[in-house]
Amino acid sequence: MRLQMSDLSFYKGKRVLVTGHTGFKGSWIVKALCMAGASVTGYALDPPTEPSLFEMAGLDKDINSVKGDIRDFASLKKCFDDAQPEIVIHLATQPLVRTSYKEPVYTYETNVMGTVNLLECVRLTDSVKSVVNVTTDKVYLNLERAEGYKEDEVLCGYDPYSNSKSCSELVTYSYNKSFFAERDIAVSTVRAGNVIGGGDYALDRIIPDCVRAAEKGEDIILRNPASIRPYEHVLEPVSAYLLIAMEQYKASLLEGSYNVGPLDSDCVTTGELAGLFCDAWNERTGDKIGVKHQGDNGPHEATFLKLDCTKIEKTFGWSRKWDIKTAIEKTVEWTVNVKNGADCGEEMEKTIKEYYKTDC
Repeated sequence: MRLQMSDLSFYKGKRVLVTGHTGFKGSWIVKALCMAGASVTGYALDPPTEPSLFEMAGLDKDINSVKGDIRDFASLKKCFDDAQPEIVIHLATQPLVRTSYKEPVYTYETNVMGTVNLLECVRLTDSVKSVVNVTTDKVYLNLERAEGYKEDEVLCGYDPYSNSKSCSELVTYSYNKSFFAERDIAVSTVRAGNVIGGGDYALDRIIPDCVRAAEKGEDIILRNPASIRPYEHVLEPVSAYLLIAMEQYKASLLEGSYNVGPLDSDCVTTGELAGLFCDAWNERTGDKIGVKHQGDNGPHEATFLKLDCTKIEKTFGWSRKWDIKTAIEKTVEWTVNVKNGADCGEEMEKTIKEYYKTDC
C-alpha cells in the first residue's frame, strides 16, 4: 500500500515516543506525526548540528521535547513513565562511521546500551504496543557483491558504527524472544539506506557537504566518488517506519526485520549523486558549481552495498515514491527556498504533502 496522509489518521491522538527526535530523520518523522495529529513525546540530546532542522522548524512547540541521554536509564524510564507511549520509534544513535573510529566506546555505549535501555523501558511499560528500532543497511556482513542483502543474512558490520548497529539488532531479537513473545507488543527492526533531504547539516555526509560547498559557490570535493550507496529521500524510510509501526500495532504477527532502500536503478555512485546535485543546483540558482575528487586516506568504508527490499514490498505493499533524481531535486528545492527566506516548517509540510500526494 502507498500510505496517504488520510491513512495516517490512525496516529491521531496516539501517544508516540520518538528517541533521537532532534536529529535530521527524527525531525522529519516528528513533523509527519504532528501533521497526523499524534501526541508526540521526544527524547534526545540537544540537536546534533548547527544549524538544526529541529530548531529551524520550531518543532519543540508542537511536541513534548525531553532532553536526555539514551545511555541514562533512569532519565529514559521517567520519560516513559510520564508519556505512557503506545508506539515507540527508536532513532537515538551515534550515526557516523568516521566518528565511530574516533569514539568507539561512545558509539557502542549509545548504539548498544542505548537499545538495551530503550527495550528495558518497553518491558516495564504496559502501555506500549508497537516498537520500531531503526538500524542501518550497514548491519550486514558486506561482501560487496552485486546482489542485495536479505533480512535473514549474516549480521556483522565492519566498523564500530556498523557493528554496534548489528549488536543493536541482536539485542532487539533477544528482548523480543525473552520478554515480548507472550505479550501483545510488536517489535520490528528496520534497516534503511543512506538518506538525503532538506535540512541535513551533518558532517561527513555527501549531500550536506554538497550544500555547504554550493552555498559558498565552491566546487564539491569527493573522497570516494566510485562508492555505491542506496541513497533515498528521507521520507521513503519515514513512510516505512510509520507504516510498519501502524500495521504491527493492529496485527503483531507482522513484526520482523525489514530492509528499506531504493530500486537497483537508483543505487548510484557518490560521484553520480554529486553530479545530479550540481545539475539541480545550477538549474535552480544559475550557479556553475562542479565536482572534484580528492582522496584523504580515511578509514575503511564499504564501496558497494545494496539491499533486497522484497520482504517489505510483499508484506505491506510498500513502494518507493521518488527516484534518486527527484529526491535530489526535492532536496535542492527545499534548501534554496529556505535559503531565500521561506519558512522551514512550512517547507517541510509542503514536502510531506507532495510526497503523500494529498492534504491532511
